[in-house]
Amino acid sequence: MVGIAAWGAYAPRLRLSRKAVTEANAWVAPNLRAKAKGERAMANWDEDALTMAVEAARDALGPDDDRSAVDALYFASTTAPFVDRQNAGIVAAALTLEKAIASTDVTGSQRCGLAALGQALAAVQGGAAKRALVATGEHRRARAASSQELDNGDGAAAFVISAEAGAAEFLGRGSITDDFVDHFRGADSEFDYGWEERWIRDEGIVKLVPPAIRQALEVSGLSASDVSHFCFPSTFAGMAASLAKTIGIAPEAVRDNLALTLGEAGCAHGPLMLAHALEQAKPGEIVLVAQFGQGAEALVFRAGGDIGDRRPARGVTGSLADRKIEDNYLKFLTFNGLVEWDKGMRAEKDNKTALTTLYRNQDQILGLVGGRCRETGVVQFPRTRISVAPNNPAVDTQEPYRFAERKASVLSYSADYLTFSMSPPNHYGMIVFEGGGRIMMDITDVEQGEVDSGLPVKMVFRIKDVDEKRGFTRYFWKAAPDRAAIANTALAAE
Repeated sequence: MVGIAAWGAYAPRLRLSRKAVTEANAWVAPNLRAKAKGERAMANWDEDALTMAVEAARDALGPDDDRSAVDALYFASTTAPFVDRQNAGIVAAALTLEKAIASTDVTGSQRCGLAALGQALAAVQGGAAKRALVATGEHRRARAASSQELDNGDGAAAFVISAEAGAAEFLGRGSITDDFVDHFRGADSEFDYGWEERWIRDEGIVKLVPPAIRQALEVSGLSASDVSHFCFPSTFAGMAASLAKTIGIAPEAVRDNLALTLGEAGCAHGPLMLAHALEQAKPGEIVLVAQFGQGAEALVFRAGGDIGDRRPARGVTGSLADRKIEDNYLKFLTFNGLVEWDKGMRAEKDNKTALTTLYRNQDQILGLVGGRCRETGVVQFPRTRISVAPNNPAVDTQEPYRFAERKASVLSYSADYLTFSMSPPNHYGMIVFEGGGRIMMDITDVEQGEVDSGLPVKMVFRIKDVDEKRGFTRYFWKAAPDRAAIANTALAAE
């Protein structure tokens, strides 16, 4: 009875106001005013498809340090930061998964998120893996003043697949492959090139998606009327409802596609809608998710009896609730590299990464793994041969100690306007952890005046900086306000 054991999701905290975008572009593209309603998820400057996928995976896996049960990893994205470097390897290192896991990148189509999920289900069903993790993320770029800029959104979703199912039992899969080119992005292109919308809708979606859905339902032994939740992402208004009518799915089963609150997160959007449906599904209900892209992919699940007890700590609902409206369109353009701007002399430094050092210290840099002295119990970061215990500086006694899931708070901090920052002021400070240990870290997702000593923070996996000369992205962990802990503290004080 293979299926979904757990799931998680992530959306950036920033939400770009579509009204702000259309007003800024009204002088050149007044037709965009029709898309001024709602907001879209906007990645911070230090977020990309990979960092968001890591956060969604952490939401799915929970805070336990022991992740040794995961023996396969699938990372799906069409906007992964590296073309020739396995992005799944970075995800695995950030999550401190075992070196012995099988891992792969899945890409090349808007349905690759669901394709990765289907491959993971097949691997567990066939015995090739016991517990597989699927992480999908998208950071979509579009030309300024284009309709895609308003339609797109950034986000991620993740699923843990096991033979015990638990949250949702997998019932069947349908897949259609057809080289129908609705849009494309060449190897040397920065942006997608799209074809005429009516042709995509009438010749592509309407003709290619229903066969995949009917195949999935037939394999599952179900009829369309059995579906309680129908998830189909599309930027065409009413497209999911139209498909549902064609197939025979009840109108009330059609799910909100999150267009007004998040935007369309590419290959991660089908998985995001599935995650959202699982958060609201009742035991026994049928969830069908499908996505278009050079054919179509469709998957059918039945919600488990204890699905209510398996909801993630954050999920889609929590991600949507944790939001900050952003109406500075120029900031969005800058964060996405759409304007050439003067960064000043302090940004003129060479960020070349010593790949030998990165490899030798991989668990510390990508996994935030420090050390704990077996003799004194003292924990420290970075891990060294000599313990920092004041009265017993033992040698070679340290064992790996993971900091990423520990509770922490700000001891001291600076808000620096002098050093270069993509989002000044540059916040950084000394972070102290429950159970011991302290690290000097950057602080992200904050506004001026928000940081203070004692502020509860959580660890987030982010871009440290980018080597623009060589096209290499460096990652590390940062501190971000733990707003759930802050809210609980405020509630307890009332």
